[in-house]
Amino acid sequence: NRQVETLPQGSSKLDSVNWLSNIKPPSIFPEYNIVEVRFKNGRKDFFQTSPDLVLEVGDIVAVEASPGHDIGIVSLVGQAVRMQAKAKRVNLGSTDLKKAYRKAKAADIEKWITAVEQEHDTMLKSRQFASRLRLDMKISDVEYQGDRTKGIFYYTADDRVDFRELIRVFAEAFGVRVEMRQIGMRQEASRVGGIGTCGRQLCCSTWFTSFRTVSTNAARNQQLSLNPQKLAGQCSKLKCCINFENDCYVDYAKHLPENAQVLYTKTGKAILQKTEVLRGIMVYSYTDNGPQFVAVPIERVKEILELNKKNIYPNDLDSQAESSSNNDEEQNLSKSSADALLEDSLTRFDNNKKKKKKKKPNRPNHGA
Repeated sequence: NRQVETLPQGSSKLDSVNWLSNIKPPSIFPEYNIVEVRFKNGRKDFFQTSPDLVLEVGDIVAVEASPGHDIGIVSLVGQAVRMQAKAKRVNLGSTDLKKAYRKAKAADIEKWITAVEQEHDTMLKSRQFASRLRLDMKISDVEYQGDRTKGIFYYTADDRVDFRELIRVFAEAFGVRVEMRQIGMRQEASRVGGIGTCGRQLCCSTWFTSFRTVSTNAARNQQLSLNPQKLAGQCSKLKCCINFENDCYVDYAKHLPENAQVLYTKTGKAILQKTEVLRGIMVYSYTDNGPQFVAVPIERVKEILELNKKNIYPNDLDSQAESSSNNDEEQNLSKSSADALLEDSLTRFDNNKKKKKKKKPNRPNHGA
């Protein structure tokens, strides 16, 4: 979870990209004396540096903490820090800004590495202590301060928990100042990490930081199946990615006709079966012709609705030109689907040519 060694850009969790690194500031511009430092699992903070301390991305530094000092890795320097603080709504002009003391010494790094190695065992022991006290809570992560004078215990709980006795037990067992910090299910998943159903790392553990509320209405707008097993992520909440395309679907849905569930034609009564919002197509089926689906563009649906209001019934849902174009599209789609299936076939590399049997030469007839 924490990169002790200096890693290249983009290799750490919630990494920051300095898009101003190739742009030199004007000579009259003073050097920006505030840097962004990252700690465990994407926890970041801004620190003020002294004029004689020159830091670069990847430097391990000792920074001010309460109490003592902490060890972190510089993640962003220069004028990009100002933009980052503005995006996170952090007031860099306040007097409460902590200081970056110096680059970490070898002794500081060794002590920090030792503390990091003890965090997992501390988490397991802390869970045992919480279970003995019968507290309805889960210790999901532990983070030691760089000088190992303080420990932050992250936990999740459904209700309010009285952990005063637990803090005393932790202080005696681990010999550190204890801070309990409650986090939500989504924050826990972002700290633990994992692989999503899409096959990629979780968005919340790589780049996603703002946890917006996800409702089932977003799934309905995208016509997703309301199956909790498919819609829920590793945090047991609705997946955050459901919101990613919701605004697009809402904008496209504004162009859909209203009261278009039923259309009347001379062929028969047509019932709406499916709406492909992004393609602008509504799929209907006739009640008298069995399970035969017809894809109708939105403009054609609006035209038929206007005719039905005047008690006029068109011959069919589609005109001849539209039906022929739809047939061509269906043929192309079926051809591409067949090609895709052929590409995914396990026997696509096998030699399908039948071996020709060698004909035996005719033996001469000696009796003739």
